[in-house]
Amino acid sequence: MSAYAVFVLAVGALTGGFISGLAGFGTALFSLGWWLIVLPPQEAVTVVVIMSLLGGFQGLYEIRNYIRPRRLARFSVPALLGIPLGIYSLALINLLILKLIIGVLMVLFGGFSVLRRQAVKLPQSFPMVDIGIGFIAGILGGIGGLSGALPSMWTSLYDWKKQDRRAILQAFNMLILGVVFVLYLMAGMVTPAVLIASAIAFPFTFLGVQLGLALFRRVNDEQFLLIIFWLILISGMVLISREFIAYILSDSVMSSAV
Repeated sequence: MSAYAVFVLAVGALTGGFISGLAGFGTALFSLGWWLIVLPPQEAVTVVVIMSLLGGFQGLYEIRNYIRPRRLARFSVPALLGIPLGIYSLALINLLILKLIIGVLMVLFGGFSVLRRQAVKLPQSFPMVDIGIGFIAGILGGIGGLSGALPSMWTSLYDWKKQDRRAILQAFNMLILGVVFVLYLMAGMVTPAVLIASAIAFPFTFLGVQLGLALFRRVNDEQFLLIIFWLILISGMVLISREFIAYILSDSVMSSAV
């Protein structure tokens, strides 16, 4: 692997790890764009999953005392049940339109919340809504890897401390990514090239997570919630732009072929 490729892997790992350490999610958002420069798409996505899991374990340890199994189960168990349904629905759904709808919702929600600098705060939990959000998130995860979108928006409405909010988002994402990793492993996607790239990225992911955790410890609950709003907004913008560019490029290829 060239020095340039190692440099790009390191930059993506450092930025993705930092966001993961700070917010508890977001490795793919800030790493995938870099890694797609030097890795084929399938390898880049697989490395993202591996680094998200390895980096996520550090974050989980940070908030281990705030994980409430019953609350987490309301989101994660329905999500695990929804993943197979999402995979089965792949052939029935226009994935581009679905991703654009989710992206627009994230931009509208994140943008509105950033402008207001706060969201409506729900003083109590709504278990049945949590279960529904988890189930739909699992379906979206099976369809197009969008499992984190709805939980991140919904939980930002609860009047929780930053540790409680992160405990749900990070633990939920870790469970979903764990299932995805097993599926990738069974599909033979964890190749020697992926392992080499992961070995190069891991030290920088580790460093980035530690830097992010250091900042996480310093921000208060309101500042952390604002960070979540910004990440939802940026995630939606990246999702829309990435799908739009992919559509334009694929349309150009088809036109040239004709």
